[in-house]
Amino acid sequence: MRQRGTNLPKVGQYNRAVVLDKIQFSDGVSRVEIAELTGLTPQTVSGIVRRLIAEGIVREDGVGLSNGGKPRMRLRVNASSGRAVGVHFDPAELSCVVVDLMGHPLGSLRRPTPPDADPASIAAAVADLVDKVLAGAGVPREDVLGLGFVTPGPIAHEDGLLISPPQLSDWNRVPLKRLVAEATGLPVTLDNDATAAAIGERWAGAGRGVANVAFFFVGTGVGGGLILNHQVHRGGSMNAAEFGHTSVYPDGPACYCGNRGCLEALISPKAITADVRRRLEAGQGRGSALRQLPVLEHEAIYRTAAQGDEFAGQIVAIAAEHLATVVVNVVNIVDVDLVVLGGHGLRHVEERFRSTVEQALQTRPMARRIRTARVELSPLARDAVAIGGAALVLYATYSPQVSDLLSL
Repeated sequence: MRQRGTNLPKVGQYNRAVVLDKIQFSDGVSRVEIAELTGLTPQTVSGIVRRLIAEGIVREDGVGLSNGGKPRMRLRVNASSGRAVGVHFDPAELSCVVVDLMGHPLGSLRRPTPPDADPASIAAAVADLVDKVLAGAGVPREDVLGLGFVTPGPIAHEDGLLISPPQLSDWNRVPLKRLVAEATGLPVTLDNDATAAAIGERWAGAGRGVANVAFFFVGTGVGGGLILNHQVHRGGSMNAAEFGHTSVYPDGPACYCGNRGCLEALISPKAITADVRRRLEAGQGRGSALRQLPVLEHEAIYRTAAQGDEFAGQIVAIAAEHLATVVVNVVNIVDVDLVVLGGHGLRHVEERFRSTVEQALQTRPMARRIRTARVELSPLARDAVAIGGAALVLYATYSPQVSDLLSL
């Protein structure tokens, strides 16, 4: 699917972003090729490229092949022309990364989230972490375009408020965007962690340049993000793609959201650990190495499965099937090109989850005989969500937004 520009008046900013998008996601592209890809006139493309070069955002880099005429100069993004910071606030951990204009990490740090911290102390901890990351990476603060601050939802986006997220239920209507902006002195974009990770995947990960992407994030909970026709899909309340609260079993365990049998209530680290503990107490897994663990923790369960333990492997297989069921439902509903799986909640058994989901996508969606959606693991590893936070800034600054056209 091609993302097209328009030659209508008063859409210069949108067209500029469309052109930059094509340059960013190509390994060197000419002005003529950009015109062909976007539907913009060669004159419009040349004018936009001239301004991007003058601003230092784009550079000419070598001569490409031509069709017998004048050699075509290849264009690439000047990655050093912009920096963005991303911070992921998880109830267990704060992580921070600074990236260049292509989304490549230049430095990162993480630390445990202070226990029983209030919003003001979290903002102060974020400011300290940002200062240390910028200093360590040698990035001047004046080069930073902004800070993407990502947190579990729900979020009231217009007001920058955090609304009673899981494990922080007493944080009701917290003005976290304002607090972090005041503490860091940087422009702040606040967003849901899984949505940010989806944007990061499109900007610098497995979904780079892909039109339609569903991202499944398994961390402390289970979240998701949707990119549809190159645009982030947020929904009416700006909190779309809560894949973790899709009901797998209507009569399953109660979830804090008020539903029953949610994916998160079945495969989150807390749910997996509780399920294994119940099974062991009921006498299952008699020969399993899990019975020898001094402390039963989620990561140890999955590590044991990766080492070949049969009982632990059965736990992984059940969880992977639950995830595959929700992935198939999402693919049937929104017909994405790519499904990306990521998050520390899959550590040690990522490939088992990926292969189970891939098998389901080959055999169960309605459109499978027309086109099978691909499934890939996130290449952004442990910093995926923080990189997604930084990508929020880059995406808002440089990617074409349909809302820019609708508001004309």
